[in-house]
Amino acid sequence: MTTFNPDWASPPGDTILDILKERLLSHGDFSKRLGCTLEHAEDLIHGRLAINEELAGRISSVLGASAKFWMRREAQYRDAIRRNAGQTHLKELTEWLGELPVKDMTERGWIEGGKSASELIDACMRFFNVRDIATWRTTYRGVLEQAAFRTSPKFAEQPGAVAAWLRQGEIESASIDCKPWNARLFSESLHELRKLTRTRKPELFIPELVRTCSESGVAVAIVRSPTGCRASGATRFLSPSRALLLLSFRYLSDDHFWFTFFHEAGHLLLHSKDAIFLEGEGVSSLQEQEANDFSARTLIPGNFRAELETLPIEKHAVRDYAKRIGVSPGIIIGQLQHLGRARRNQLNNLKTYFSWEE
Repeated sequence: MTTFNPDWASPPGDTILDILKERLLSHGDFSKRLGCTLEHAEDLIHGRLAINEELAGRISSVLGASAKFWMRREAQYRDAIRRNAGQTHLKELTEWLGELPVKDMTERGWIEGGKSASELIDACMRFFNVRDIATWRTTYRGVLEQAAFRTSPKFAEQPGAVAAWLRQGEIESASIDCKPWNARLFSESLHELRKLTRTRKPELFIPELVRTCSESGVAVAIVRSPTGCRASGATRFLSPSRALLLLSFRYLSDDHFWFTFFHEAGHLLLHSKDAIFLEGEGVSSLQEQEANDFSARTLIPGNFRAELETLPIEKHAVRDYAKRIGVSPGIIIGQLQHLGRARRNQLNNLKTYFSWEE
């Protein structure tokens, strides 16, 4: 035997309306006979007023059928309402899950894998430290909307992936012991950090980068971006005394990595603490250009730039110039390509390329 559970909810008022129509009774007639105001009668008919035992007895006296019939009719309606609400909520949760890069989040250990959708939903709620979707959207909509006008339209396609990347950056940066934000000290440290560009191994330069930045209140986190997130870097102040500088290592070459780092450093030093900067493809704004200029000037100071514009596009010349000014050859060829003096595929063997350890 199959139980009939309709996905629609019909209030007892529908049955009341059928009887009133059959007996040619108006809503006013019904309210008078029932001994209530017209407003209460309308609430009853439209399901806004629940039928209790006392009211069920009065309806039985006016319209017929037993009080048990009207109580059963009320119970069926309320059960349907609850069932539909549960189905709607489950659908909303499942759709939210589809907005997130769950596969990458699970494989990378950001969340625990679940056998069911409900287990994955719970894991994602814990990951974002929210209790419901409304809280998630309120928390992360502001982050993404503030960053949206500085990113390419592609970021709008999968905001859940961007939110997951930002959240993992927050989580990983939380373990970094930072001193309070000190703009002067951070600015002064960039000259020393610039020397790290000549260190080829991430296992050597990343710990030093993180340690030095933490001395001036900047938590540097390097998190591989998940599917759907095309970000290369992001900055935001998590508190007045603590900044997050998040890098994705997306392009896996030293010229992109270091240019992005100093670009993000420029945002922290040049722009408002209330701003959130999210870097990707096709970005164009005054603040982004300012950060680009800051990065370029930091890597290749002004007194060396004239020589860059006439530098021979030749391996030994690039290496000698890079050594003389104290940066990696990859940065020099990257800048020459950006300026259009070298082709995109020219002298790329001077760059250092990295890989992710799975």
